[in-house]
Amino acid sequence: MNEINNSILTLILLMPLVGALLVLLVPDRAKLPNWIALATTLATFVLTLHLPAHFSRAADAPRFQFEVSRLWIEKPAIFYHLGVDGLSLWLVVLVGLLAPIGVVASWNAIKERRKIFFALFLVQQTAMLGVFLSLDLMLYYGFWELSLAPMAILIAMYGRKDGPRAALKFFLFTFIPSAPLLVAILWLYAKTGSFDFATLQLWVASGALPAGPLCWVALAFLFAFAVKVPVFPLHGWLADTFSEAPVALAMVVAGKLGLYSMLRFHIGLFPAQARAVAPLLVGLAVVGILYGACLALVQSDFWRLMAFAALSHLSLITLGIYGLTLTGWEGAVYQILKHGVVDGALFLLLGLLYERYQTSEIAAYGGLAAKLPRTATFFVIATLGMIGRLCRRVHDSAGHIYRREQRLGDGRDAGRDSGRGLYAEPGAADLLWAGERIGCSESCRRFAAGTASGAGAAGGADLCDGRGADAVAADD
Repeated sequence: MNEINNSILTLILLMPLVGALLVLLVPDRAKLPNWIALATTLATFVLTLHLPAHFSRAADAPRFQFEVSRLWIEKPAIFYHLGVDGLSLWLVVLVGLLAPIGVVASWNAIKERRKIFFALFLVQQTAMLGVFLSLDLMLYYGFWELSLAPMAILIAMYGRKDGPRAALKFFLFTFIPSAPLLVAILWLYAKTGSFDFATLQLWVASGALPAGPLCWVALAFLFAFAVKVPVFPLHGWLADTFSEAPVALAMVVAGKLGLYSMLRFHIGLFPAQARAVAPLLVGLAVVGILYGACLALVQSDFWRLMAFAALSHLSLITLGIYGLTLTGWEGAVYQILKHGVVDGALFLLLGLLYERYQTSEIAAYGGLAAKLPRTATFFVIATLGMIGRLCRRVHDSAGHIYRREQRLGDGRDAGRDSGRGLYAEPGAADLLWAGERIGCSESCRRFAAGTASGAGAAGGADLCDGRGADAVAADD
């Protein structure tokens, strides 16, 4: 078991790369690339399950487990240093879970150049796993940059309407902030002689580094991460990327990498500087919550609605992070996981609708509940999961945990009365409203609003299942 524990992180990283090579080598017929990608992602997911199954929660357990540290490049001293703790553990499992779902979502949607698509998709998975596992800053930066190129290429190749433009905007928005991030990492190495995360923590905590330049270094880290989340007003790439990205990529494009990096490398490395900038981040997060929700409310395209609802939700998580309380951080991690799962489900459902009807206009789907009742039901369930919880009594749901642990990190007793009310996020409420527009016909909505005439309470179900007011009148 020790041998497996010592090599499990390397196996998790290498498995998608091996799958990408196999996809490139096999002929593109009989959906062979699809099957190889599916088998690879399922195998990777199974490997990630080894981590929570054997993660030690004992009081004397080391902070980072399954750790691997080997010298990779002598000068500068770059180590192949991997490890997981309670923060990165479940994010690695989440990436492993979403990958096979992404392959299934792309099964029929990707009809051309499938080898390129699935090979780059698997490389993207390796990059995301590397970001969560790396404990050497230069190794982390390599995986961070690697996550950008496959995404931009696939958006340009498989965009629905204007893929190249969206890909260029995404690449410029996310690549330009990486330049000051690299400069900041190199400055830290010049002062300390190490890229190791734990070593740099000790150097910063000791006060041996000059305070003025250190503030600029922390700001460079924050800038790169804030664009990747994105934090308002650095969200200019988000709507176009959601509109053009294939479903498998839209599941992972926003939130996880940036939010994790804020917790690990901004607050984790620069706590004093994070405390100084926290009021600004809290203010921007509040604006982002309301701004994203209001823009989502007026969208006629469900991809853009998802983008602005995501901005609202991610701003709420940012608010929890920069409340700088333990309960806020715990709630933020729960919300990152919930956002990944629920957003993945919503993107999968919307992708199925787009593949079938070839439109993302919400108005075109009125009365969908009558045609596809199961799809409409799953959409409502996923949207309720985004809002918070299905039932006040389901105290172990993701929404309840969030309300119990986060409460925006405002320092109040988080668990005192969290089960006594339903707290809804504005962006998620917009998604529920969109579900109503997609699922019900216009006559059903008029009836629900009390403006329809000639139909009693018993006729409401008939209106909602597509029979219409005339059918109800005929029954009467």
